[in-house]
Amino acid sequence: MRIRILDLYIFREVVMAAIFGICAFSAVFIGSGTLFRIAKYITDYGASISSVLKIFVYGLPSIIMWTFPMSMLLATLLTFGRLSSSSEITAMKSCGISFGRIAAPAIFLGLIVSICAILFNEHVVPWANTSYNNVVYFEIQGNTELKSQEHIIVKEIQSDKLQRLVYAREFNAGNETLTGVTMQEFDDEGRLTHVENATYAEWKDDVWIMHDGTIYDISDADRTRTMRFSTQVLPVKASPRQIVREQKRPEELTMKELQAQIEIMKTQYVNTAKLETELYQRITVPMASLIFALIGVPLGLQPTRNSSSMGFAFSVIIIFIYYAVMTLSNALARGGIVPPFYAVWIPNVIGLIFGAILIRRASR
Repeated sequence: MRIRILDLYIFREVVMAAIFGICAFSAVFIGSGTLFRIAKYITDYGASISSVLKIFVYGLPSIIMWTFPMSMLLATLLTFGRLSSSSEITAMKSCGISFGRIAAPAIFLGLIVSICAILFNEHVVPWANTSYNNVVYFEIQGNTELKSQEHIIVKEIQSDKLQRLVYAREFNAGNETLTGVTMQEFDDEGRLTHVENATYAEWKDDVWIMHDGTIYDISDADRTRTMRFSTQVLPVKASPRQIVREQKRPEELTMKELQAQIEIMKTQYVNTAKLETELYQRITVPMASLIFALIGVPLGLQPTRNSSSMGFAFSVIIIFIYYAVMTLSNALARGGIVPPFYAVWIPNVIGLIFGAILIRRASR
């Protein structure tokens, strides 16, 4: 019973400090970025109050997601710094409670925060980013014209099964053409049965016309029939405007959608390092909450951590180092120097090793 009361006490203290950290760091991000962009939209485009309120609300999830690890570090530093300075840690140890047992509630909370952050980043942030970009592009900037884009993907799904997939390397808004077009058709069991490649496709008379292409009929498992064509109708009903509206930026995609897009682009021999980096960071960044908990608990017990200001300053230094390493690892991943899967884990692995060393020293 004594241990349970102690667990609840430490857990509650860390939770309250974490909430304070989320609010504090969110306020910093809002003040340094969001409000500046809102002011720019008001002065440059005359954004209405309703549009400003929308982008403020839609912009919060992406900000909050980045504050989860920061707030976890600050919470552990402040909580254990206060417990140490008031000699409560000494009293706990005098009762025979080990350091590992004292640290367990905070580390467990770090794990919970990491899992919640992953779910939040998967189900809330992409939707909010899509809504934010739509408000900015259509309501505030008043864009109605088509815009050129790269890596166009159009899917036709029936009864939750992919029937047709179209990929184009680029959409040119000026002449409404798709270049580097590949169409794949699948049967009800998901097997590829038909492929058409074309140099380009143009929107003409409300249909897409492909030019200079090749048809591959692979419905027969024993052989593939090939036929060249000069023009061919692309069986896609979506207009250029509909196709452009359906395209999403990487930050607007869920992990499942990102993975699907990566697989599609790999079939076209397109470099997917940027998308892979984005995909793996959907896990590594939220997991930093657990890493920061491992670092913050032993550091909070140091004699120099005897004030809230020192704890806040120390958390800022650690956060700066972590995100500097993360930026470097991102550059290595996107530049193809290190495979994205390994590169994005570099900051967390370094933090895990550092945290393990600190915990081992504190346990002694």
